[in-house]
Amino acid sequence: MTDLTNWNKRVYLLDTNVFISAHKQYYSPDFCPGFWECLMHFCSEGQVMSIDRVKDEIQYPPELVSWVGNTPNSMFKASQEAPVVDAFQQIMTWIEKHPKFKYSAKREFSKGADGWLIAYAKSHEAIVVTNEVFDPKVRKKVKIPNVCQHFKVECMTTYEMLRELGAQFYWKRN
Repeated sequence: MTDLTNWNKRVYLLDTNVFISAHKQYYSPDFCPGFWECLMHFCSEGQVMSIDRVKDEIQYPPELVSWVGNTPNSMFKASQEAPVVDAFQQIMTWIEKHPKFKYSAKREFSKGADGWLIAYAKSHEAIVVTNEVFDPKVRKKVKIPNVCQHFKVECMTTYEMLRELGAQFYWKRN
């Protein structure tokens, strides 16, 4: 296991929906560039990152694709390390055997970055950051917080991460 904790600093792994939702809605770069600067700052500190498979999922909007392409290599970690692959296999075995999830949900989950993100967090003791919400009754989608809870991987929202990091965005009159 690679130690990403860097003197007890918590490490946050961002889900695809954090980037896309922030860009399209609440932290659009045209009116909240501070959010994106914050991500880059904490990336340089080794606290905010994601994985290569999340980067691959970001296909729109073009401005976000460009931003992702200009991030340092440290923003998107490789997910093919042996401990990550082992954790991913454990996650997929549990999902495949879980009677609650529909076959279509299992198949969709197996094709995306979510399982790999959780596996990376599990093998590096990191925190998954997502906009998804835990739902004990869900059947049609395998939700990140549900899987994280089962595998004892910490999971939180973007806002919770920003509060923990002490981020603040101020209004500035032009």
